Amino acid sequence: MMNYKLPKSERLHAQKSIKELFNEGSSFFLYPFKVLYLPKKQEGETIQVLFSVSKKKIKKAVDRNLIKRRMKEAYRLNKHSLTISESGLHIGLIYVASEPIDFATISKKVVSILQQISTQVSEHHE
Repeated sequence: MMNYKLPKSERLHAQKSIKELFNEGSSFFLYPFKVLYLPKKQEGETIQVLFSVSKKKIKKAVDRNLIKRRMKEAYRLNKHSLTISESGLHIGLIYVASEPIDFATISKKVVSILQQISTQVSEHHE
């Protein structure tokens, strides 16, 4: 059975890990997201994700929260497409557009982001 939950253990919230992701992670850009990812070496690490929406770009908190909800939902429904299971991975999804985008579009982008991360990470492992 697919696990569609997104518990706190799968969210990246530790300050140290976030700093590490920003300093050492690889990144690419796929509008409307800037994506950071950092494969973790420890065994038994889960895949942890950070969702971020810029206050500078999206002024209203209700809009930021709406976008974050859409991002989380898109990720939650598609996270099984990440094919890396043997080790942990930290992912940061940073929303950089200056207006809210509908769920369908966000969802499509999240799917291609996850595929791209899978490809790039599996290339590193070989």
